[in-house]
Amino acid sequence: MPPAEPNRLLVRLRWTAFLLLACSYVLVFFHRTAPAAIAGELTRDFAVGPASLGILAASYFWIYTVMQIPTGVLMDTLGPRRIVAFGGVIAGIGSIIFAQADSLYVAVVGRALVGLGVSFPFLALLKINAAWFPESRFATMSGLTQFIGNLGAAVAATPLALLVGVVSWRSVFVALGLLSMLLAVLTWLHVRDRPEDAGLPSLRELSGKPAHAPLADDWKAGLRRVAGNRSTWPGLFVNLGIAGSFFSFAGLWCVPWLMKVQGMDRALAAQHATLMLVAFAFGALFIGRLSDRLRRRKSVMLAVGTVYLLCWQPLTQGMPLTPLASHALFALLGMSAAAFTLSWASAKEVNPPALSGMATSVVNVGCFLGAAIQQPLVGWVIEREIGGPGEPTAAAMASGMSVFVVAALIGLAGAALVTETRGRNLTEVQV
Repeated sequence: MPPAEPNRLLVRLRWTAFLLLACSYVLVFFHRTAPAAIAGELTRDFAVGPASLGILAASYFWIYTVMQIPTGVLMDTLGPRRIVAFGGVIAGIGSIIFAQADSLYVAVVGRALVGLGVSFPFLALLKINAAWFPESRFATMSGLTQFIGNLGAAVAATPLALLVGVVSWRSVFVALGLLSMLLAVLTWLHVRDRPEDAGLPSLRELSGKPAHAPLADDWKAGLRRVAGNRSTWPGLFVNLGIAGSFFSFAGLWCVPWLMKVQGMDRALAAQHATLMLVAFAFGALFIGRLSDRLRRRKSVMLAVGTVYLLCWQPLTQGMPLTPLASHALFALLGMSAAAFTLSWASAKEVNPPALSGMATSVVNVGCFLGAAIQQPLVGWVIEREIGGPGEPTAAAMASGMSVFVVAALIGLAGAALVTETRGRNLTEVQV
């Protein structure tokens, strides 16, 4: 029988690693969604239109996208501790450059450096979750990871919108840069990649099972195995469509859409964004727990993803919403967007455990490739509707939302192709 409770040192090191990396992940979400709250200030300070604003916001996502597979390889070879500490320093430098930018070009460079630095914590957390927590709790811990990360997104909505009325947005991003560097130091000092690094047995050994086979020396062979597994890829399209559209909307277009189409002031629009992000956080926590309890990935993803698709219909039509209806719609939109969070468990469970970093990194590409494409694409649609850069109309903003409907359909199609694992690693199932 496995021990009822891991020993005290294991529990302490487990939660120390999780919480420190989770703090870094809060900053990831803050940087991801902050442009929505300060879109007006960015437009004014850099004298840009909707398309250029989309490019500025998306510069974070492009570098984040490019780094996903290299990050997965680094997690499986060098480990989370080294990579997250390095990334924290880079993100800190990028945040300060962004804060001090005097041109759009410099701002894009700063935001790209931020994207590079913060591309590590999420996959690091998945790797930590796989190493330090029981396999049966992986989807639950992934949901908890998203819940905590979205606290940063929520802070980047209403609180940031209020804060920039008191202090400059530039001061906020300098402070964020310094905080990022502090977390990098704490991660280096206190995080351990796996129990064995602290002289402890692995969780499988504690439960009486043999340890997972280690990663072979040739990481390229491991990456080829993950990429050659057809069951790996559907999750990428789930993320491309559902995560990409949600991040694009929450990270840039949500507040402008509410202000222009629904006639809200910025504080009320930011309040809706906060509600959506908080609902997403709770949705991720709930859906991960539900999936682990039901031991189902695909069916839960499909059901919740269908609700997400339906939520976009009122936004594309630009119909006026009562306060109750708008709050309910944005809460449901955020909660149902959490459908994509099961993609990581699905990818992990169709590949060998030693390759979990690479497997999750492949599907995670979709999240940020989707956002990198969709943020400027929405801006392009808006400018096409109004005939060039300028103040967007309500009709043009509503047309821009059609991009997200197409994306949600792509995500739902990907969910239909996901292999149902029933919460087990299929590479270890004995036939």
